Amino acid sequence: MIKRLLALDGVSVVCQFRDDGALVEGYGVLGEEMMGRLAKFAHDYKRMVQGNTDQFSMFTQLPGWTPPGGWIVRGTMASVCSVGNLVCFVDNREASLNEVMKELAEVSRY
Repeated sequence: MIKRLLALDGVSVVCQFRDDGALVEGYGVLGEEMMGRLAKFAHDYKRMVQGNTDQFSMFTQLPGWTPPGGWIVRGTMASVCSVGNLVCFVDNREASLNEVMKELAEVSRY
């Protein structure tokens, strides 16, 4: 099911990871070892974002920040996008980050 994300413009890798960060499945141009590293990075980053949004919500008393809907780390040429336990590696020149996040959110519900 997650393989369909590769059809999006600019998406070159998609991975699903378990709650402990282990790679469940991955598709794309990276080898399995690198996909495992991407999954671990996404897991660790997800936990950091969750902690930060919990603190932000507590200090500001503003509703709607938790749980976070996803995250993006944007580099000069590429970005990493994640929702739930899915992560994609995308080329910034080709990808619409809004479209990628929308599709990640949809697929993460399966």
